[in-house]
Amino acid sequence: MKRVSFLFFFVACILLLSCAGPDKTTPSADSHLADTANFTTIQWLDSVVNFGTITQGEKIRLQFKFKNTGQKPLFITNVRAGCGCTVPSYTKEAVAPGATGEVTAEFDTNRSAAGNVHKNVVVHTNTSNGNEHNLIFTGNVKEVKVN
Repeated sequence: MKRVSFLFFFVACILLLSCAGPDKTTPSADSHLADTANFTTIQWLDSVVNFGTITQGEKIRLQFKFKNTGQKPLFITNVRAGCGCTVPSYTKEAVAPGATGEVTAEFDTNRSAAGNVHKNVVVHTNTSNGNEHNLIFTGNVKEVKVN
């Protein structure tokens, strides 16, 4: 009887797990990265930005523009900032061949130390000339003197 109960439990677990698996009809965010037949190419019009000198307490918005130089639609599948002082945003829809898009980074100096700054944003795309792109921004954050 114990064997029958165990066998029933085992079969029930397998059925439950197979039903709870990923939905194969809905593409994942990274499905564009797996489909190498539909890769395109990207040209960054500005992948390094120097914002100059700003004062501690300011927020600035930096833009990184790109162009789809390939023959297939370009997708940005993920963008992540290198630190908590930066909030990235990006073109969410497909970028047609020949069209441009952008990645922005809002840098909050309240969440960063004063002095020289060297930060990055990592962008994942469906591109054959590298699918992980490192965007850099630099500058100087001037400390506010309190008397």
